Amino acid sequence: MSHIARIDLVISSLSDLEGACRDLGFQFMAEQKTYRWYGRWVGDAPMPDGITSEDLGKCDHAIRVPGCDYEVGVVKRDDHYILLWDNWSAGGLAAKIGPNAGILKQAYSVRRVRSEARRKGYRIRELRMKQGVRMVVTV
Repeated sequence: MSHIARIDLVISSLSDLEGACRDLGFQFMAEQKTYRWYGRWVGDAPMPDGITSEDLGKCDHAIRVPGCDYEVGVVKRDDHYILLWDNWSAGGLAAKIGPNAGILKQAYSVRRVRSEARRKGYRIRELRMKQGVRMVVTV
């Protein structure tokens, strides 16, 4: 079955997304124009906003996760990218990228904050915690 979901995250830096993928042991597939999913929309869940059934499976880049049958699509929208994925459990992604893609979102966010802090000349300290990462940015 297919349950395509949009990951609630705006991607403004492909290099930070690629770095987050490396950090997690995923492969960023630059210029890959399709992502693996169930293959057809079965209509038993709402379609993500702004996405049509013709859009499903199409992307500008993809994220391949070892051990998963499905992939995450990286789709260009105006001046940013969105992420689409088939979160049906048989595809294996939910177990690797977390509920609502939380693991992937956190890895990208950490990379993005780190890049912006460095670009502005700020110091950054990261503390790994049970519930995530605490980042302290100093001017």
